Amino acid sequence: MGSFKIVGGHRLRGSIRPQGAKNEALQVICATLLTSEPVILHNVPDIRDVNRLIELLKGFGVKVEKIADESYRFQAAELDLDYLDSDDFFQKATSIRGSIMILGPLLARYGRGVIPQPGGDKIGRRRLDTHFNGLQKLGVSFVYDEAEKRYDVTTKGLKGNEMLLEEASVTGTANILMAAVMAEGKTVIFNAACEPYLVQLSKMLIQMGARIDGVGSNLLTIHGVSSLHGTTHTLLADMIEVGSFIGMAAMTRSSLTIENTRLADLGMIPTVFRRLGVGVEQQGDHIFVPAQEHYTIETFIDGSIMTIADAPWPGFTPDLISIVLVVATQAKGSVLIHQKMFESRLFFVDKLIDMGARIILCDPHRATVIGLDNAQPLRGIRMTSPDIRAGVALLIAALSADGTSIIDNIEQIDRGYQHIDTRLRALGADIQRIS
Repeated sequence: MGSFKIVGGHRLRGSIRPQGAKNEALQVICATLLTSEPVILHNVPDIRDVNRLIELLKGFGVKVEKIADESYRFQAAELDLDYLDSDDFFQKATSIRGSIMILGPLLARYGRGVIPQPGGDKIGRRRLDTHFNGLQKLGVSFVYDEAEKRYDVTTKGLKGNEMLLEEASVTGTANILMAAVMAEGKTVIFNAACEPYLVQLSKMLIQMGARIDGVGSNLLTIHGVSSLHGTTHTLLADMIEVGSFIGMAAMTRSSLTIENTRLADLGMIPTVFRRLGVGVEQQGDHIFVPAQEHYTIETFIDGSIMTIADAPWPGFTPDLISIVLVVATQAKGSVLIHQKMFESRLFFVDKLIDMGARIILCDPHRATVIGLDNAQPLRGIRMTSPDIRAGVALLIAALSADGTSIIDNIEQIDRGYQHIDTRLRALGADIQRIS
């Protein structure tokens, strides 16, 4: 188990390029299973979850070639479905939640799949009902094996259908979409997720020969085709990394340029940081965050306390709730943070309280932050990363703190952030990876 040793209080400077989008990568890598022809992906992040998914595909016999830094060539010409029954498949599939999205492509091409309980963040219950209900609408059967803790999933032929998703699940929409593109007839998905990841996946599938209408909206219409062909696709910059770097600049009172990132791709993210008083400026193809000694949280127009809550796209992404909470600890003013989707995602705030932050955890979903206005810096402590986003939030807190912090269980951070210690040292951070 690795740890980060961080000496806080150093101002960062310079430019940083965000990695390719993690959540998009998990979707489009699964989509390479839909065709026997080569698929080339650019801007693929070198992070643990993505690398584990690539290894999982190799287990099926997918030929994977790294053709350049951050570029891969995939060819799923012939898959070994016996791999679904192997211990190696179960070990790898349960280590990453994104493995659930191989199901749609496997059903589309081969009519069979297996679901062990996926792994991932420990941030509370994360239902699979959207996946199951949507695929059942397409003619898929699920049989649960209690002894093996697995679902055997089969279809005698996918048939298009109309469905209303109970929740706008990103991975659920992606899974159903990848199955529907090769189903017989027309599929209509109401209340589909419409995050940029889904837009990118849809554009890639259309390049492969899929017929999809309504891309970027909550209503998708798919006309099934018999086969798909290869393509080349470039991933977006990871908007969660972009938001993390904006928060990092604010907390360390640093001037930072985030390269090759457009505000138009970020939805509500710049707006929410501006509500905390953080400057976010577009400069050509880059985002510039100026150094600020103080930043003030806005109030609502009637003077009441600001509330920041997550919501399905185009609302504010839940993956940045932990980051904005940390940024608020050194703002001037108060804010209520409302995390609606996961009941365990705010439980890391006890570490921030130990560092000197003023936070009232109202319940598993809400926390009130009383900003310190940089009058009292946080103090370094030893802490553990509970999940990817909370881990980076704690890392940001440690970079701003007085003294030395140790963050344990950094494997969680490595799941979502590419070589983060190396990249931050290039900006002037004092961070070391230790055993």
